[in-house]
Amino acid sequence: MDSSSPAWKALHEAFPCTIPIFAGFWFLAFAYGFYMYTLEFSFIYPTLMAMIIFGGSLEFVTVSMLLSPFAPWQALVVALTVQARHLFYGLSMLEKYKGTGWKKPFLIFWMCDETFALNYSSTIPYDVDRGWYYFWVSFLNYSYWVSGALLGGLLGTVIQFNAKGLSFGMTSMFLVIFLEQWLKEGKHYTALIGLVISLGALCLFGRDSFIIPAMAGMMLVLTIFRKPLEKAGGFL
Repeated sequence: MDSSSPAWKALHEAFPCTIPIFAGFWFLAFAYGFYMYTLEFSFIYPTLMAMIIFGGSLEFVTVSMLLSPFAPWQALVVALTVQARHLFYGLSMLEKYKGTGWKKPFLIFWMCDETFALNYSSTIPYDVDRGWYYFWVSFLNYSYWVSGALLGGLLGTVIQFNAKGLSFGMTSMFLVIFLEQWLKEGKHYTALIGLVISLGALCLFGRDSFIIPAMAGMMLVLTIFRKPLEKAGGFL
């Protein structure tokens, strides 16, 4: 790839931003592949599921579905429920992904929590192609997850380890992303709105069901107060 091309410049800018995702994804995806190996699944299963489903929590849930009686409607409802938050991600990214051409289908398919967090909050230099930057962030995160699941499935026969507590690594990563964005902002209206609504939804719906109500609440409040927030300089 030509080092002066827009694609290369965007890759050079995007890759460092995805390194924390790489660390978290490889641990979790490796644990996922290893977990499927312990249930006597071939490495092909976690690899294909990572490539096609590409939804960490849903992939773990799918393992139990594969070991249960065939229930396609139940699987559909569970999948929609677990991944429903992506509806809000997609709505939030409509403007940012506009004009990305052939890359847009890939950006949609490769969307995940971490990719959304990076692409939505990123500050892209003026001389870096926006579409290529989003593309590389999405592709790199996708490749980290798939390769981690593949390695976990392959090396499960020779490596034994306790994966308990690894999921907290992703929570820590989101805290770092949030704090970094907080430091970049001059005003913190949107961050505070998100915190208040999330805490309120957590108290009302509990930790297992608060994500979708929280996302809906944030979307509603930010849509209603978008113009005042933009005038106050507190809207991303």
